[in-house]
Amino acid sequence: MTSRLAWYKSSFSGSEGGACVEVARAPGAVHVRDSKDPAGPALAFTGEAWTAFVAFVADNTGTPGRVIGRSRFVPSA
Repeated sequence: MTSRLAWYKSSFSGSEGGACVEVARAPGAVHVRDSKDPAGPALAFTGEAWTAFVAFVADNTGTPGRVIGRSRFVPSA
């Protein structure tokens, strides 16, 4: 099913394609995969779990002293 999803990558990841993740929204789930391996496995999260994760990252409370960029894609609840 993940092959039919519309995948998005952050505009902050640049054109080299390095260590990036891609995100796709589907009814009842948000899928996340490694951009270097689009045919590989993808993780699926509920919209609620994804929203909580994005809020956690946006609050920058993950790693002291490390600045984490903010995601521009937040699914509607």
